[in-house]
Parts: sequence; structure tokens; C-alpha cells
Amino acid sequence: MTTNPARPGESPLHPDDQHTLEVKRVRLLAALALFGGTGLILALPFALRAGAEFFLPVTAAMVIAIALVPLLQWFERRGLPSWLAALISLVLFLAFATFVVASIVLPAIDWFALLPDRIDRVRSALAPILEFYATIDTFIENVFVQLAGGSPGQTVTIETPNSLLDLFATSAPFAVIQFFFATLLVFFLLAGWTAMRERTIVSRGSFEGALTTARVIQQVVEATSTYLGTISLVNLTLGAITAGVLWALNMDSPVMWGGIVAVLNFIPYLGPIASALLLGLGGLMSFVDPWAALLPPLIFIGLHTVEANLITPLLVGKRVSVSPLLILLSLSFWAWVWGTTGALLAIPLLIIIKTVFAAAGTPDIAGFLFEEGTLTHAGEDEEKDD
Repeated sequence: MTTNPARPGESPLHPDDQHTLEVKRVRLLAALALFGGTGLILALPFALRAGAEFFLPVTAAMVIAIALVPLLQWFERRGLPSWLAALISLVLFLAFATFVVASIVLPAIDWFALLPDRIDRVRSALAPILEFYATIDTFIENVFVQLAGGSPGQTVTIETPNSLLDLFATSAPFAVIQFFFATLLVFFLLAGWTAMRERTIVSRGSFEGALTTARVIQQVVEATSTYLGTISLVNLTLGAITAGVLWALNMDSPVMWGGIVAVLNFIPYLGPIASALLLGLGGLMSFVDPWAALLPPLIFIGLHTVEANLITPLLVGKRVSVSPLLILLSLSFWAWVWGTTGALLAIPLLIIIKTVFAAAGTPDIAGFLFEEGTLTHAGEDEEKDD
């Protein structure tokens, strides 16, 4: 090992002292990176939430574009130019999305038209539960009023929006702009994907870096497209089977309920619960007998149990393996940031981030604090080989 020459008037450093200084320097740089990264991580959620009008369509467009890359490459291998392959892929995706939305929205129009006539049926079916709840509520209110020294019967009036039409009129322009913006982003990302991928790989300074970059890009595309493609197929099948069963039960608008089940099933854990609750409400509005109203949610719970524990693990397998804890954390985080749309994007974003971290090196906070003083596992295998 060579030592640095000492300056005039200074004694040369002992090799052990030089190694100590090098370790301190590495730990200082790692500490700065740790504190800077921590601040960025703490500020990022609030920035994403405050700038949802921009970040949400950009993120959604990125996830959709990555999922459509295999379809884009299939068209390119058949001699189509990139822009035409991107256009066809985007049109096919929009046609599929339009079919799913139409299967929900169009029957929902007729369903909401029947709401005034069906409310009385729901009220009569839930009458015992509502009466019990009203009795408990009145008792609790009287107790609190007597403790406060006031008189019972005081109410607070809360103003609500005048109509759904007003709410739609105020939110529709922003939704249309975001949808148009996201559609353009998907097209340009797909049209420039092949050239952008080649530039990213060629611009690396070494062959190993180029190879790693190409491998990470391919892994991100494969993991994301595999998950979204498989889950889309499973959810559509589940929605179709649910719609067929509800049609056999003579439940109103079975296609709408099948579409709702298919869409909500993209949200792990919470989506199936919401589907069961909505099917229970729909059953109460469709059937006079309360016991018959329980059949739709119970049948869906049975179908979902088979799908979640047998079909999906069999199809997805170990190709896309994600911890349930990470799924819950990602779901709660993105739902807090962007609501329902964030919940739909939670798992694809988790897969993308997990794939990138697996290649770049997982942050090792414990190693930084107690061992080597570095923030990632990168380099440990090389040291062991040496």
C-alpha cells in the first residue's frame, strides 16, 4: 500500500491513521447522503400530493407506457415504424379502457334512474337495523345533552352540494385536460421508447454499466407488463363470472356489477371488501328478501377466495413476488397521496421501484449505523471475492 507524501513540516501518516481518515471520510459522505435522502423522502409525498394535477397523469402515463412496451415491440418486430406501433398500441389500450368504462357507466345510468323507487325497498329491508341504531343514537345523544346541561333535539345543518351536475361541471374540465395530457404522454413515451432505450444504454461509460442498464430496463418492463397483463386477465374473468352469476340470480345490471368487481379487484385487500359491500347494497335494492340480498356478496366472496388463493398465485407465481407488508404500505401511501387512482397505481409503482432497487442496491441503514458506514449492499460481494 502506498502512502501519500507528507507536506513540508508534517510527518507522514501511518497507514492505520490513513485508513481511519478514509473511513471517516466515507462515513461523512454517507451521512450527508443519508440526511439529504431522508429530507427528500419526507418532502416528496407532500410535493406529490400538492402537485397531483401534474404528477398523477405523468405517473399514470409512465406506468401505462411501460405496460404497453411488449405490445409496442411486437409491432416493431413486424416492420412497423415506432410512431405507428405506438399509435396502434395506444388505440388498442383506449378501446379496452373504453369498453371497461362503458360496461360500468351505461348500465349505471339506468340503475340510478331506479334509485328513487328502490330506496323504500332498502329501507324496509334494513328497518330492524335502522331502528336499533336510531334507539342507540337517541340514548347516547340524551346522555351527552344531560351531561352538558343543554336540551335534547338540537341539530346542526350541514350544507351539501346542490347537485351532482354542479360537481361534474366543476371537475370535468380538469379531468378532460389530465386525460388528454396523459394520452399524449403515453404516445410520445411509446414512440420514443426504442431510441431512448438505445441512447441510455450506449451512453454508459463501460460495457458492464451498459449491460446492467439494459438488464434493469428489461426487468422493469417484464415485471410490470407481466403483473398488469395477468391481473387484468384474472380480473376480467372474475368480473365476467360474477356478472354471469348475478344474471342467473335476476339481479339488475349484472354487467355493471361485473365491471365494478373487475376494476376494484386491481386494489388489493380494500378493493374486494368494497366490492362485497357494494354488492350487498345492490342486493338489497334488487331483492325483497334480505336473505336473498346476501347471495351476491357471499357468492363474490367465494369466487374471490378461489381467485386470490389459487388462480392468481398459479398464474403470477414467483415471477412477480411482493411482500404483503410492502403491498399494504404502498397501498396506504399512494391512496393517501392520490386517492383511488393512487391505490390503482400502488402495486405497479411498487414493482417498478422494487426492481430498480434490486439492481442498484437496497439501502442498508443498519450497515451505515453499525458496520461499514455505507448506505447500500453494493460492493460487498466484490470484497468477498477479492
